[in-house]
Amino acid sequence: MSLKESEAIVLRTYPLREADLLVTMFTRAEGKVRGVARSAKKSKRRFGGSLEPMTYVRAFYDVRERQELVRLDSCEVLESPMTTEVTYLRATALGHVAELLDELLPDREVNDAIFRLTLSVLQATRGSDVWMPITYFDLWLTRLVGFLPELTECIVCGRSLNGSRAYFHALADGLMCAEDKRLASSEISNESRMLAAEMFRAPVNVFSREKPWPKTQGADLRKFLIQTLQRHIEKRLITAGMLEKMRF
Repeated sequence: MSLKESEAIVLRTYPLREADLLVTMFTRAEGKVRGVARSAKKSKRRFGGSLEPMTYVRAFYDVRERQELVRLDSCEVLESPMTTEVTYLRATALGHVAELLDELLPDREVNDAIFRLTLSVLQATRGSDVWMPITYFDLWLTRLVGFLPELTECIVCGRSLNGSRAYFHALADGLMCAEDKRLASSEISNESRMLAAEMFRAPVNVFSREKPWPKTQGADLRKFLIQTLQRHIEKRLITAGMLEKMRF
């Protein structure tokens, strides 16, 4: 059987038997694929450091009929996150991207828009400033998977929220005006809503050229997006909680 070839982003790996690894990767040709890398812990020639999470690779694999798992033959590194310093904050941010993709992408469903988004965000996380690319990724991914509600009007009364105060709740599907907000709602600033509109108009590298973002910038927007995603997948995102506990 001839090998298939595709650009891919390694999401997660798990030990499988003595030397094998179970690999989840997001391929450009076939979407999210799970496979077994035989003797991956021993074979530097076939895999080397290519199976580190969030490594951009060219993957070669067999797809066998009536088998859920592919056989991963080898990988060629195209770009590795290990080429620059991996701090705890940066490692958590990269893990956040991987967790979201693994949780939100269905198996074997091609999505080139999300693949290109992920590559651009990975390039933007090469340095120590992670809050901008994480905000950008969360926003665009929520939109591309179809979970992002309208940000300019109240979901209860339909009133325009442009220039007015807006609120969100963990159990609601959108934003609410001051009159219709629920108890225990959180406010999302007009500045953050304007930031979201700007991010929809420009690529991530435009924002990379701006001065470093503190964690506080866009924090309310990220909270709103994470609550939206968690409500739809019906589980808590581990890395979101880890990022929330960061002090910088």
